[in-house]
Amino acid sequence: MLVSASPTATTRRERLAASIARRGFARVVDLAREADVSEVTVRTDLAALEADGRIARVHGGAIPRGPVTERELSVERTRTRLARAKEAIAAEAAARVQPGQSVLLDVGSTTLAVAHALVARHDLDDVVVVTNGLAIALALEPALPRLTVVVTGGTLRSLQHSLVNPLATTLLDGVHADLAIIGATGVHAEHGVTNVNLPEAEVKQKMVAAADRVLLVADASKRGVAHLGRVAALDEVDELITDARGGAAASGAFVDDPARASLAALADTGLAITAVPVGAGLG
Repeated sequence: MLVSASPTATTRRERLAASIARRGFARVVDLAREADVSEVTVRTDLAALEADGRIARVHGGAIPRGPVTERELSVERTRTRLARAKEAIAAEAAARVQPGQSVLLDVGSTTLAVAHALVARHDLDDVVVVTNGLAIALALEPALPRLTVVVTGGTLRSLQHSLVNPLATTLLDGVHADLAIIGATGVHAEHGVTNVNLPEAEVKQKMVAAADRVLLVADASKRGVAHLGRVAALDEVDELITDARGGAAASGAFVDDPARASLAALADTGLAITAVPVGAGLG
């Protein structure tokens, strides 16, 4: 016989789901304290929310699911979109890395292209790369031992093959790097750098905080876009490397062209921007 949740339980579960969505990851012990119920009750609520497709239970807590994550595409799908633009951006970003440096490299199709570009830099030696991406770590493997690759650890996500909390940020709290190369699903003149996935946004935040210098790599389709997960304000980013679509626009001009308008709006904020040429027929 099925027993419906009481109104009190229903309200509590809605609040739990909202808290998890807001944080990206929430621990059972914290949720129990906030709701003033036992951890056993919280685990029961999380099981119900997971059955409804609202959250996913992970070790020690839960992460959100639903419309936000459903809009996220796998790295295999996104890497083929605007591939030449991403390769050009990646080559420019990899050129910023110097022998002997430490680099934080997060997940995404453009940062995966950066990993391949770093492998192609045969002049690089004694470089330490810290990443939360399994695909990125494997892409860097051919450059061992010129590069030392450190993987953060954490909970595996399938879409990006990324490692997120719990545990993903533990290592990042204890390191200091020369450079962070960060991807994002949105960079907006008002809303800053954002990401569609909350758990990955949290890891990106930690990388930004742990680096002396932050490079944002994002193709033109990400410009003028804002998503739920905040990564950084624009003044926390030292340079945006993007493709040159819209690069001929003067500030405030060509507002009917989204690529040009978004680039002009970002330039007006004072953000340093390098727009790399890609050529005709971007693919």
